[in-house]
Amino acid sequence: MAVTEEASVEELRSALKIHPVLCSILVQRGVTTFSDAKNFFRPQLEQLHSPWLMKDMDKAVARILTALRANEKILVFGDYDVDGTTAVAVMYRFLKTQHRQLDFYLPHRYKEGYGISKAGIDFAKENGFSLVIALDCGIKSADLIDYANCLNVDFIICDHHLPDTIIPKAVAVLNPKQKDCSYPYKELCGCGVGYKLIIALCEKLGLPSSFPYQYLDLVATAIAADIVPITGENRILAFYGLDIVNKAPNPGIKALAFLSGAQQPLHIYNLVFMIAPRINAAGRMDDARKAVKLFVSETYEEALTYAELLHNDNSERKEADASITEEALGLILQNETWISRKSTVVYQPHWHKGVVGIVASRLIEHHYRPTVVLTESGGYAAGSARSVPGFNLYEAIHACREYLLGYGGHFAAAGLTLNKDHIDAFREKFEEVVAASITEDQQIPAILIDAEIKLSDITPAFYNIIRQMEPFGPGNMTPVFVARGVKDHGSRIVKEKHLRFKIQQEGVLFTGIGFQLAHKFSIIESGHPFDIVFKIDENEWNGQKSLQLKVEDLKAAVF
Repeated sequence: MAVTEEASVEELRSALKIHPVLCSILVQRGVTTFSDAKNFFRPQLEQLHSPWLMKDMDKAVARILTALRANEKILVFGDYDVDGTTAVAVMYRFLKTQHRQLDFYLPHRYKEGYGISKAGIDFAKENGFSLVIALDCGIKSADLIDYANCLNVDFIICDHHLPDTIIPKAVAVLNPKQKDCSYPYKELCGCGVGYKLIIALCEKLGLPSSFPYQYLDLVATAIAADIVPITGENRILAFYGLDIVNKAPNPGIKALAFLSGAQQPLHIYNLVFMIAPRINAAGRMDDARKAVKLFVSETYEEALTYAELLHNDNSERKEADASITEEALGLILQNETWISRKSTVVYQPHWHKGVVGIVASRLIEHHYRPTVVLTESGGYAAGSARSVPGFNLYEAIHACREYLLGYGGHFAAAGLTLNKDHIDAFREKFEEVVAASITEDQQIPAILIDAEIKLSDITPAFYNIIRQMEPFGPGNMTPVFVARGVKDHGSRIVKEKHLRFKIQQEGVLFTGIGFQLAHKFSIIESGHPFDIVFKIDENEWNGQKSLQLKVEDLKAAVF
């Protein structure tokens, strides 16, 4: 640890009176002073940046106010994923309090594809909508915005994806990632950008500054699902959004939580693993409009009707995901040369297009390497690619562009389309590119450890501080610890796959669970000390709460 880091840790320890290991973790995360710690542990909505710092905010607000005064028809347009559907719902719900000439539109995933579509623009024109507010999409739609301009359909774009060189000629483009946008925080999700527009509109409409807070549960859901950093403004928005999720949630959130069996209080991981998949399933398996209808429902009973549709979509999605994953794993095993490869490319024409991205992620859990899963779509092969941490997937796919009709994405994920008779050639080229550029470290799953501690350090007070570090997510992950030289005190295999730990270190006993770790039981059986990597969790049994370890990995101790 550098001298400056040591000084910061000591300053925090002195000011906060908490365990030095926790102070060290805070310093690693950029919390170095008492003032930083106060803002981190007690975020305030007043700390949010002024929306007027965002480029074109004045133009966006002026155009919407004109539309409200002239009673123009406004169309709220958005993407079909969680960020897009929540953004549409938030903007629609807000505008509904001020305006009646209003509707929303989501492109169909398979008929129109991602983002602003010609069909959507034509819908706006044919139905008399003179203003479209596009959320979580639009920054790359310069040609389509030109088309809309020719039809006298105005667009306001609220997006967070990286802009191309050419910015669409919309009435206003709100995106903090624009090079000439001075907005201080660059990591808002699409719903977050829309929320900032609502804050500015409230100011001009003379509404209370607290008026937009009612939508923060949906903003928090978008932040959680879109895997944006939970730092800065996102941390503040997620912090207060979770408060609303647990105290006065949108009827749609409440209905999805009920159907998913989520226990109160809900945390970010509940939004990520229980709520978000059900919202996403609408667009993956059918039509995402029902997700927006869920969130704009006025009553819990109405919301529950739509939530049940999403819940059923998600059940179908899980069945498709599981069966396709099993089939894909079988394909890999049938082709012996594929097993030792540095990449995976699999194709079957009957696989459901809506789950190929999920299947790619599942395959990486079994064969840890960059993976492409393809299916048939419109007479072509189309699909999704996923990477392993540290490997630039987009660059690898770009290097295979001679075989592709189209592709797009980023460092960790991408989509691509190609002729079916080019699949084999693409597979070989992709393998060649990956094998030449992937490093040894990138071929081994890595667990990032925050600190080494002893079991005796784990107390209710220690865990309470960790809980106060929530909400967790990118940029502020749940702390991961290592404890060395622990000894077995009666651990066992449960359900053939998992380990139920009972361990001790220097007389301190702890229990824990290690999912999918049964294959490492021989390390424990040897009777020798071993090291464990874990998170700290709370277990509730018969009304009693106790701390336990959620073990991520173990290995024989080296002395």
